[in-house]
Amino acid sequence: MHLYIESLGCARNQVDSENMAGELRRAGWSLTRDPADAAVIVVNTCSFVESAINESIDTILELARFKKTGRCNRLVVAGCLPERFREAIADALPEVDQFIGTGAFSRIVDAVTGGLDGGTCLLPDPDRIAIGQTAARERTQAHTAYLKIAEGCSRHCTYCIIPRLRGRQKSRPMDHILAEARELAGSGVKELNLVAQDTTHYGHDLPGPVGFDTLLVRLAEAAGQAWVRFLYGHPESITDGVIQAVAAHPNLCPYFDLPVQHAASRVLKQMGRNYDKRQLLDLFERIRSRVPGAAIRTTLIVGFPGETDADFQELLEFVEQVRFDHLGVFTYSDAEDLPSHQLPGHVSAKAARLRHDALMARQMEISADNLASMVGKTLPVLIEASCEPHLYEGRTILQAPEVDGIVFVKTQPDGPGATIGEIAPVAITDTLEYDLIGRVV
Repeated sequence: MHLYIESLGCARNQVDSENMAGELRRAGWSLTRDPADAAVIVVNTCSFVESAINESIDTILELARFKKTGRCNRLVVAGCLPERFREAIADALPEVDQFIGTGAFSRIVDAVTGGLDGGTCLLPDPDRIAIGQTAARERTQAHTAYLKIAEGCSRHCTYCIIPRLRGRQKSRPMDHILAEARELAGSGVKELNLVAQDTTHYGHDLPGPVGFDTLLVRLAEAAGQAWVRFLYGHPESITDGVIQAVAAHPNLCPYFDLPVQHAASRVLKQMGRNYDKRQLLDLFERIRSRVPGAAIRTTLIVGFPGETDADFQELLEFVEQVRFDHLGVFTYSDAEDLPSHQLPGHVSAKAARLRHDALMARQMEISADNLASMVGKTLPVLIEASCEPHLYEGRTILQAPEVDGIVFVKTQPDGPGATIGEIAPVAITDTLEYDLIGRVV
């Protein structure tokens, strides 16, 4: 009863995969890291943009080969790909035995064992699925964990398919989140990364309602010494209370992940984002004045329908003015089922790529300048891997997993050592464009 799970896409998908793995482990399945040894293969898919769709399909076809060359006798595809393409996906991928949507993760054991009725697709409405207490997860790492605080999204960004794939926002009850945080911290986790589709909008749908700042304060206590970082925030729901909570609690990472997508007001309006550049600048000024040394991360979309050269130039100047600590840039991904598809003035792929490259080139220079100010400082670093003897990789409290730079940490044979999964004091001695270099002291 060996089973292999492949998780694609974002950290939120990873949490879903870990929850499914925990359910399967309790049902008696043994998880393997080698798909050739698995009797059942599960692929948890992403379909947010075209590249993610292509990756999901390629992965499914690649793993389907083990039905002929390995021990696999059942292939299950879960998550956003079947949710987006519905029953048509079964005709396109006959190699798959069972598809389950984002509202059917709790039925994973039945999907794996063949105990589902009603054909090859199980696609219950995500809006009708209540969020309950999560089971013990089968986590991929011991020292860091993602903690999902809500599901779905109630906003109406014109380029985004997530509300259709995940339903309206459904916040988890706070006591469930705090209980999981205590369990994770008690198991030795050194870092909790809060995730949702719209993290900082947490609690608006709960009775009361409950504010995200309240959750942060409670989590600061529940997590003990573990770092607590939030990802996937939204500029419209960052309140002064959230900023103050981060400023007041040492284990709340001074890290603000706020995807703004653009800076030109006309483009923002077409995107369905209800703020302008002036409001963004004011927000970032308040964060930096009240949380000295805070890291601000954002993501941007270039090539959105109707984006002109002047709009892009305004965006570039905005990036130069704010000087983000971490920045990701995406080219607009079009699809017929997106509201933005109907907008006039679609930008060519070549123009979008040139704008992407220009932004990233400028950000590389900004990042190098920002990191240079860290030289000479001693920072706590979470050690995550060993590259070679006396050389490790880790992250500071200002770097999120997977999306930001890292710290290359050196040790001396006769000096202080480093242990994977522990936090060590590291003196920063040098930098690269996106990474830091230091030694344990």
